[in-house]
Amino acid sequence: MSFACTNLIWAVVARPITITISVMGQNNGSGGQVNAGSYKWVALSNTTLGVLLGFLNISSLILALPVIFRGLKINPLEPGSFNYLLWMLVGYMIVMAVLVVTFGRLGDMFGRTRMYNLGFLIFTVGAILCSVTWDTGHNGAVELILFRIVMGVGAAFLFANSAAIVTDAFPVQQRGFALGLNTVASIAGTFLGIVVGGVLAEIGWRWVFLVNVPLGLAGTIWAYLSLHEIGKRHAEPIDWFGNLTFAAGLTMILTGVIYGINPSSHSLMSWNTPFVLFMLIGGALLMAAFALIEMRVAKPMFKLELFRIRAFAMGNLAGFLSSIARGGLTFLLTIWLQGIWLPMHGYNFEVTPLWAGIYMIPMSLGFLLAGPISGNLSDRFGARIFATVGMAVAAITFALMLLLPVDFDYISFATLIFLNGMAMGMFISPNIAAIMNSVPEEHRGASSGMRATLVNVGLPLSIGVFFTLMIIGLNAVVPGEMYSGLVQHQIPSPVARQLADAPAIGYLFAAFLGYNPLATLIPANVLGSLPPDQVAVITSRTFFPQLITDAFKDGLVQVLIFCTIVSIAAAVASWLQGNKYYYNG
Repeated sequence: MSFACTNLIWAVVARPITITISVMGQNNGSGGQVNAGSYKWVALSNTTLGVLLGFLNISSLILALPVIFRGLKINPLEPGSFNYLLWMLVGYMIVMAVLVVTFGRLGDMFGRTRMYNLGFLIFTVGAILCSVTWDTGHNGAVELILFRIVMGVGAAFLFANSAAIVTDAFPVQQRGFALGLNTVASIAGTFLGIVVGGVLAEIGWRWVFLVNVPLGLAGTIWAYLSLHEIGKRHAEPIDWFGNLTFAAGLTMILTGVIYGINPSSHSLMSWNTPFVLFMLIGGALLMAAFALIEMRVAKPMFKLELFRIRAFAMGNLAGFLSSIARGGLTFLLTIWLQGIWLPMHGYNFEVTPLWAGIYMIPMSLGFLLAGPISGNLSDRFGARIFATVGMAVAAITFALMLLLPVDFDYISFATLIFLNGMAMGMFISPNIAAIMNSVPEEHRGASSGMRATLVNVGLPLSIGVFFTLMIIGLNAVVPGEMYSGLVQHQIPSPVARQLADAPAIGYLFAAFLGYNPLATLIPANVLGSLPPDQVAVITSRTFFPQLITDAFKDGLVQVLIFCTIVSIAAAVASWLQGNKYYYNG
């Protein structure tokens, strides 16, 4: 493992920095001639930094949200604050999902490097704005959400063009390795962001954003000085109607999915409310209109004909399914650790967010170990077997998690998430290499954007699916268990009934934000009227986890079965890519 880490550091950091010095002074114009052997490492290292920062910011807010809400003087458990919480988490992801195809298309037309560099600049400006958010309360929350969206726009430029830049720079025989390193940095960034966000939040919430500024500035300057346009540009008119219908339709669908898990006045969730139904149905109709437009315009933004290439179609399907299985898993494991396991093992709720990130490090290590290796091997032996085996192993790890008790042995848990991380790393690098190698050069920007769109759509979609399955499982058992447990400890029956019938999302997010749910949700005057020994029991670290353990297991089973099925489907799609996936004109 130490040998692999040494090679990784040399390939991605040391070697490119040395080489950059020799290429900075060369022409940066379209079609400029560069030393291909040297330049490819510069392109790989800069794009790896870009996607690492972009994905790091997807998850870095998870553990920083309690501190952010305190800094903005907002009570995160007040009903109106739930929407702020959702949009701070997923607004960034939705913007990326909506824009990456368009920005990849712009890269094909105006230069992939130019669009990528612009993205680094916009991302850095967004980070600066987030770190200097000046208002508090409602205005401060809205400002932070909007500034996060600015960062998302920049990240969309980075994601849409990074894989195309790497594909342009590397020969076919080395693309799997290069894209593997690039991809491992991005996916590992999602998990590392949890730890980084927790550590920085201990210093101050603005540091969660401020840390991006020096890295963003360095990356922007480095990109403008050293990256070159070596791919061919294809000047074509912009498909405005396609862009508008796609952006509006996808935004409506993802917004409907996110608000679907929000409790309504009449139900534990909002899937049947007029607003959610309007967003889902309206979004679906706009996406149907988008498909019709794309089949009729001369120069569509979404190259639907690329899906006639089997390796491209099956590879994107497998990538989308793996994103769904992987995306919500982060939140599931975080809530499992924060809400139940860590409190039952002596951790106060206030420190569970940080420790949840620490205890999930084995999954990141699995990614970092398997990604570059599988990418390198897939260059020699083909992508099909590695992508298929990766998702098959992921399915097995999800199935084995079903055997874990809620109060698990950590060694068993760490082993399974490490193997799951390795499985996903084994899959992702060959999957992306197969997709990018299967298309003509002039469509690499568009295909990179299309691939990134499907991956980024899978992340917020999986959150909606996972929380829906979890809430259904919790609602089947929690009301009775919580009511009887509270009444036994002298909570008045009306109060106990109100708490037992409260939406599950309330106490799940209380635990998610590092709050003791019952100590937070039970009215202070009720706790004050109880004997001290009863208050100590109800507000202890273990009382709430013991109340919901059986119910959480029911929800957990449904989620893990879903992940297993989706992973098996991704493995089948990977196998159907076939052995031949290089475009040969």
